[in-house]
Amino acid sequence: MFPVTVDLQTTFKHYEKSFKALADQKRLQLLNLLATLSEDYICVCDLMEEMQMAQSKLSYHLKILLQANLIIKEKRGTWSYYSLNHKEINNVLSEELCCLFRRN
Repeated sequence: MFPVTVDLQTTFKHYEKSFKALADQKRLQLLNLLATLSEDYICVCDLMEEMQMAQSKLSYHLKILLQANLIIKEKRGTWSYYSLNHKEINNVLSEELCCLFRRN
């Protein structure tokens, strides 16, 4: 999480990466799926089925979400499991971001 008190350009770059990751329908669908899971984590193999997406395309979208820190990856044996990074999602939707654009 980057508070507003950090160098403003760093803060803007952080949010830019987040919003670029969010600016795609498939990635939004992935985040929604992760948000509505009954379990904390889901296997990539189950994500492929749920999203009806080839592994290569799914990996591309997961990589972007990981780089934006919007999801968390956990390795279990040979499989990867994913969950939402609730702290980062809440940060993107926070008052902190709104404060950057409010008049004093």
